[in-house]
Amino acid sequence: MTFQSDFSYETRPVRVVFRPGAAVTATPGEAARLGLRRLLVVCGSRGETVARTVADALGDTCVGVHAEARMHVPVEDADRAVAAVRAAGADGCVAVGGGSAIGLGKVIALRTGLPLIAVPSTYSGSEMTPVWGLTEHGAKRTGRDPVVQPRSVVYDPRLTLSLPVPLTVTSGVNALAHAVEALYAPDSSPLVTVMAEEGVRAMAEALPRLAADPKDLDARSRALYAAWLCGSCLGSTTMGLHHKVCHVLGGTFGLPHAETHTVVLPYVLAHNAPAAPQALAVLCRALGADDPPRTLWELAGSLGAPRSLAELGLAEGDVTPAADRVAGEPYANPRPVTAEGVRGVLLAAFEGGLPESGLRTEGDRKPS
Repeated sequence: MTFQSDFSYETRPVRVVFRPGAAVTATPGEAARLGLRRLLVVCGSRGETVARTVADALGDTCVGVHAEARMHVPVEDADRAVAAVRAAGADGCVAVGGGSAIGLGKVIALRTGLPLIAVPSTYSGSEMTPVWGLTEHGAKRTGRDPVVQPRSVVYDPRLTLSLPVPLTVTSGVNALAHAVEALYAPDSSPLVTVMAEEGVRAMAEALPRLAADPKDLDARSRALYAAWLCGSCLGSTTMGLHHKVCHVLGGTFGLPHAETHTVVLPYVLAHNAPAAPQALAVLCRALGADDPPRTLWELAGSLGAPRSLAELGLAEGDVTPAADRVAGEPYANPRPVTAEGVRGVLLAAFEGGLPESGLRTEGDRKPS
């Protein structure tokens, strides 16, 4: 593979603590290192028990727990959270949970400028990006701002032990999507390629182990490490067709975040494959396979993940308006984005059959 000798790469100040038990043992120290004395803990209702454990560890520096995070960060939730921060006189936030909790923490940081500490409990990877998202009037807006990048990230593999297997799988594939799309981003680089290849390899190896034994702490640690790498890839590159499709399906049509990424990924990759040969070569190495779209489709399906957008609640009549909405905004992608092309991707994902990438011989193209 030819070395990419023309690129730029930006790093941002973030400190990472990675160890079992770190949510309780390390979070107070990270707050003290940042000079924070009045912290609001942000979480979702499902993760409130864990968040309160972190709040207890913070002791007198915790001024409350705000347990109202939801998927896609509805603007009304953001308004309430910012009001709670100001009412408590907080000088920083600790977001405990998955992408919804960390996403809400980011919007708080965006609106107030307060520093954010992230304690992830899933593999969403949001903690490693300066990307924020907000949903209003049925549309999800995203942007980039260094102020939303968490100042400290506390990775505690034990927090993920209670993550149900179905969510473990879809959250892990969501992380894979970050790395896959970063490989063909216009601002990718050799450093991103290295992180993406290692992240994909680590996650693809960890997920079958976790489906077989959800309490395997070593596999949990490996998956969390992979999520870190994959999230870092997303944070360093420009999002393309995959993420735009998922933002529209989630923000406008209300589909669940991780599950949508899981279903869509093989089909967008198959669509972009002819225009992204170097990305495909990296994925072939990472997955030990010669057809990455098919391999990712088979991996997710073999672990019980949903395979079609129909399963997630999308109506066939929504395919065309969703495609029009995706194609209506310009963004980077290795293949030109057209309404017709996006409709083909969405229709294939709606049906959930074997993705056709043109990487196999005709004799191999029988549905499994």
